[in-house]
Amino acid sequence: MRTTVRLDPGLLDRAREVADERGETLTSLIERGLRLVLARGDGGPARRRVRLPVSRATGGTLPGIDLNDSAALLDVMDQIR
Repeated sequence: MRTTVRLDPGLLDRAREVADERGETLTSLIERGLRLVLARGDGGPARRRVRLPVSRATGGTLPGIDLNDSAALLDVMDQIR
């Protein structure tokens, strides 16, 4: 799968050097690094679970609004302003 990632230029240069020294591609070096970090699972302190408030208001969306179509929703919101 292709994706775009923004990296610090110095970090990217160093990663390319290390990949070259090890005889591997930059992609394989990045994949290996991500696997190591994800396997460790120490993403820092545990977060508290957040409970979101539930609206008890009645009504719903305006006629013709499809919440699954974000582009159309943005168009309607721009018209309301």
